[in-house]
Amino acid sequence: MEVEEKMSRQRMKGGLITMPFIFANEMCEKLAALGFLTNMISYLTQQLHMPLTKAANTLTNFSGTASLTPLLGAFIADAVAGRFWTIAIASIIYQMGMTLLTMSAVLPQLRPLPCKADQACQEADNGQLSILYASLLLAALGAGGIRPCVVAFGADQFDETDPKQKTKTWNFFNWYYFCMGASMLVAVTVIVYIQDNVGWGWGLGVPSIAMFLSIVTFVLGYPMYRNLDPAGSPFTRILQVCVAAFRKRHLAQVSDPKLLYENEELDAPISIAGKLLHTKNLEFLDKAAIVTEGDNLKSPNLWRLNTVHRVEELKSVIRMGPIWAAGIILVTASAQQNTFSLQQAKTMDRHLTSSFQIPAGSMTLFTMTSMLTTIAFYDRVFIPIMRRFTGLDRGISFLQRMGIGFVISILATLVAGFIELKRKQVASTYGLINKPQATIPISVFWLVPQYCLHGMAEAFMSIGHLEFFYDQAPESMRSTGMALFWTAISLGNYVSTFLVSLVHRFSQGPGGSNWLPDDNLNKGKLEYFYWLITLLQIINLLYYSTCAKFYTFKPIQIQAKENGDSVKGGVELVSQV
Repeated sequence: MEVEEKMSRQRMKGGLITMPFIFANEMCEKLAALGFLTNMISYLTQQLHMPLTKAANTLTNFSGTASLTPLLGAFIADAVAGRFWTIAIASIIYQMGMTLLTMSAVLPQLRPLPCKADQACQEADNGQLSILYASLLLAALGAGGIRPCVVAFGADQFDETDPKQKTKTWNFFNWYYFCMGASMLVAVTVIVYIQDNVGWGWGLGVPSIAMFLSIVTFVLGYPMYRNLDPAGSPFTRILQVCVAAFRKRHLAQVSDPKLLYENEELDAPISIAGKLLHTKNLEFLDKAAIVTEGDNLKSPNLWRLNTVHRVEELKSVIRMGPIWAAGIILVTASAQQNTFSLQQAKTMDRHLTSSFQIPAGSMTLFTMTSMLTTIAFYDRVFIPIMRRFTGLDRGISFLQRMGIGFVISILATLVAGFIELKRKQVASTYGLINKPQATIPISVFWLVPQYCLHGMAEAFMSIGHLEFFYDQAPESMRSTGMALFWTAISLGNYVSTFLVSLVHRFSQGPGGSNWLPDDNLNKGKLEYFYWLITLLQIINLLYYSTCAKFYTFKPIQIQAKENGDSVKGGVELVSQV
């Protein structure tokens, strides 16, 4: 009763009125994050004088770590602090990292001396690198609290048990990503221009100010938010189901699933949006819900007896695993935009006029523009058309949406390889193969197709992935579900680091030749690297198609609503797609 009264009060909050605060927070945070990361390889190579492969691996390692820490942030949000306080505290930690990095760009003693024309560049010493790594670590820890919670917190503002609000949840994902993309577009244009033409002090200082504004904006909206209390550690519940199933491993399966243990009062805090129903797969876990003679049904020992709802929570997480893994290689493919694609752009003619040229770090504006255009087209044109054929509110299922993204990403890396061949052909024609600092007379706009294809792939795959994790994760584990989205990004970046290191090591040939050389991209075989990623993506697409075909959606029984009020005794059975 107390839970229902509290939820009734919470339903009076939230809704569209909270979106400006959440979107403003996300836009400022992404402006800070992308302004910080997009052109960072230039900072590492030009200001700290790192070798190219070391700088590329530093960035992908940071991106990987910043996408792995969300597991910790999700645990804190779901088990202890709730999403609002996790986001607020993590934002402050992120701010500390941004401020420290800005100081390293402003204070001369925190970076090596500028290069001299007739001498080798002095690489940053251990003390200077320590400042860099400390700032990156703080930023990664801050991102760990922000990333898994912001999306889930925004979606929490809509009441899933109200059919009118439920449809707005899926629009939220598209427009959340649209707002995020818009801020990223500013980051890769305005912020990168400041970094290249005004200086790194202001170039990193402006994102730091944006991060501060994001914290203020988010906190101001507190009275209007719909805050859901943490329901205890989801990892403890998962472990309890595993232990209970192991203890009862020798028991025979029950003849009827209705004989399995259920306790609505016990599950009330973790089944506010609806109760998970029994599924036939992973039946060995059902033994955790078999009632034996020594079990106390009113106050069970959860290390011996669990409800069907708790068992199905674990099943849902396990079923998401194969789909989660399929997203890793796509991140590996898109990670090259901020490393090798950026280095390609630096060697090409970037002039728009005789006096203005596009900063190499701003090339991802084509990715952002393509992504934003695709999202708007998807939401306003594609969904209404497909809805007529499929009958689904969102046009197509999120699994189909992700599949389209995989196909487009394959095309992106395939095209990138052919464009690299063209770039080197022009360099050879003009005798510039051995002149890595020279500008090759080929327009940088040759790179636009690969950037645009990556943007289209992200609009389909990444938003579909977000929808999948929010929809299929148990309601008490939605921060954890969002963390899984970011851990896929984390592993994708780590795979990129591993792949770059592996290719760099084993593609060495006589005379210092290498697919991925440190000092002269013109003498490398970058196109082979792109096509290797293409091959891996094709294999991944076959794997994903198999997983999607056999995936079992979670069945959930929810309270039906009329005019915003629950209908007692009425239920709606949902198997969401």
